[in-house]
Amino acid sequence: MDLSIIIVNWNSRDLLADALDSVRDTVRGITYEVIVIDSGSFDGCAEMLEKSYGWVRFIQSATNLGFAKANNEAYRHAQGDVLLFLNPDTKVLGSAIQDMLQALKRRPDAGLVGPKLLNGDGSVQETCIRAFPTLVNQLLDSDFLRRRFPDSRLWGKRELGTVDALPKPVQALSGASLMVSRAVFERVGLFSTDYFMYSEDMDLCLKAARLGFQAYYVPSAVVVHYGGASSAQSPTSSFSAVMRLESQWRFFRKMHSAPYAAAYRAAMFVASLLRIAALAVMLPLQMAKPAPQRGALHSLRKWAARLRWTVGAQAWMRNY
Repeated sequence: MDLSIIIVNWNSRDLLADALDSVRDTVRGITYEVIVIDSGSFDGCAEMLEKSYGWVRFIQSATNLGFAKANNEAYRHAQGDVLLFLNPDTKVLGSAIQDMLQALKRRPDAGLVGPKLLNGDGSVQETCIRAFPTLVNQLLDSDFLRRRFPDSRLWGKRELGTVDALPKPVQALSGASLMVSRAVFERVGLFSTDYFMYSEDMDLCLKAARLGFQAYYVPSAVVVHYGGASSAQSPTSSFSAVMRLESQWRFFRKMHSAPYAAAYRAAMFVASLLRIAALAVMLPLQMAKPAPQRGALHSLRKWAARLRWTVGAQAWMRNY
C-alpha cells in the first residue's frame, strides 16, 4: 500500500467528516487507507463513521491519549509505506496528497514533506514551516517583528514567499499535515510521548534532521487548516497557551539541556511580567468598550496563566 492517512479525533466529529470527504474526493492514482482514532472524546464519530464512512478504519481509545500517543497507536495498525498525519480540522485541496507523495519519493534525502497550509479565510498559515525553536527566536517572536523582518532566518519562513511550485528544503513542518516515510518514522522512534500536545512535530523534524533526513515544503500541495478546533474546547481558558509553554520547555530540556530549559522558563517569567504590566495600563481603556472588543482582559488572563506556569503554580499541569 502506498499511503496510510492517520487522523486523531477529539471532539471534532463534524470537521472530521469534511476532512474525510476531501480525502475521498481528491486522492487519485494511489493505494491508500484512512485510519481514524478517537482519543477518548466519544463525540459520536464512531457512529458517523460506521454509517457514512465504512471505508475508514476506526480505533476507539478509552482515554485522551494526547497527539503523540494517539498517532503512534494508529500507526501500529497502518500498512502504508508512507504515513500522512492529518488533523481532523483540515480540508485537502486538489492534488495535494499526490504532490506531497511525489516530492517525498523523488528526493533521496527527503524524510518528511508538508503542504502549504491555508487559514479558513484563504490566507497562508505561517506556521506551516518554521525554524527550529531557540531561546532567541522564542523571546523575539512577535507579530511586529515577524511583519517587519519576514525573511529573517529566526522564523524560517522565507520559503513561504516562493513564486514557483518546486519543493523547498526547510527546517520544520507543521504536524497538522505531515507526511513521512515509514522507514524514517521508525528510525526516529515514532512521535515522542514526552509531550501531551504541541512540539511533537518539532521534535520529529529535529530528530530526522540529526539523522540526515531533509524536510521539504511543497507549495503546490494546498491544505486548509481551520486550526485549534479541539484545544479551543478545553474548559481551561488558557489551556492552549500554557500547554505551548510546557511543551516548549520540555523540548528545550530534551533537545538541548536542563540549564537551557531553565533559562527559557526564566525568560518567560520576565516576559510575562512585562506583558501583564503593559496590559494593566491598557485595561481601563479596554473595559470602556463593548464586550467583544475587550481583548486586553482576555490577554491579561492568558498572560497571568503563563506567569503562574513559570513559577510552577498551575496545579492542573501535573496531569500531563
